[in-house]
Amino acid sequence: MNIPDSVTIVTGASSGLGKACSAQLVERGGRVFGLARRKNRLEKVEKELGDLFTGIVCDVTDQGQVERAVRETVDNAGRIDVLVNNAGFGVFGNVEGLTAEDWDAQMATNLKGVFLCTRAVVPIMKRQNSGRGFGGHIVNIASVAGLIGNATIGAYNATKFGVRGFSEALMKELREDGIKVSCVYPGSIETEFFDVAQVGMSSNPMKVHDVAASIVHAIDTPENYLISEIVMRPLRPRGKS
Repeated sequence: MNIPDSVTIVTGASSGLGKACSAQLVERGGRVFGLARRKNRLEKVEKELGDLFTGIVCDVTDQGQVERAVRETVDNAGRIDVLVNNAGFGVFGNVEGLTAEDWDAQMATNLKGVFLCTRAVVPIMKRQNSGRGFGGHIVNIASVAGLIGNATIGAYNATKFGVRGFSEALMKELREDGIKVSCVYPGSIETEFFDVAQVGMSSNPMKVHDVAASIVHAIDTPENYLISEIVMRPLRPRGKS
């Protein structure tokens, strides 16, 4: 797919990996509609990235807000070429200390949000496929926590394993409709994620722009070429020995 003149929705676009992906797509000439809950942060990103980035206040756990954001994107740009499901967070701790609210909030954002956004764009991408053989590309940001379970992150593991399973099923369901589905499994990234989760991270994490570059590479591929999964980790998570 040609990134110049493409239209992408990125969730969780106001910071971290979502912001980095948005920036790299804009740098390549793509138009990005960035979804996030915090209007002030989106406005700051709009000023940084310029006219090719449009912020839309949206809580991905809310079906009505998601559908409104997708309609607004189509009304403004006429189509949706790419969806990057990036919004997510983690609450870590022993299972007996995890509240039902903590569990539900992670399931709602990390898993239900992916479903709601995907369901909203799929009919649009199917229509786009008609007559040209390519409908669009859905990129789901999971985590290495979707591949390996670890103590004290059980709820987060459950959401990311869910994203993994949903992505694989979706890839098989939509490929004949000309819609690509890729699932990305990053390890430790230098973002505010670990501050929000209130846990330590690798002392030598990956740089967010490097991870974003791999995602953009997966998007910028020929129409009949699908990178279905990407696993990425720091080479030396504790730094040089």
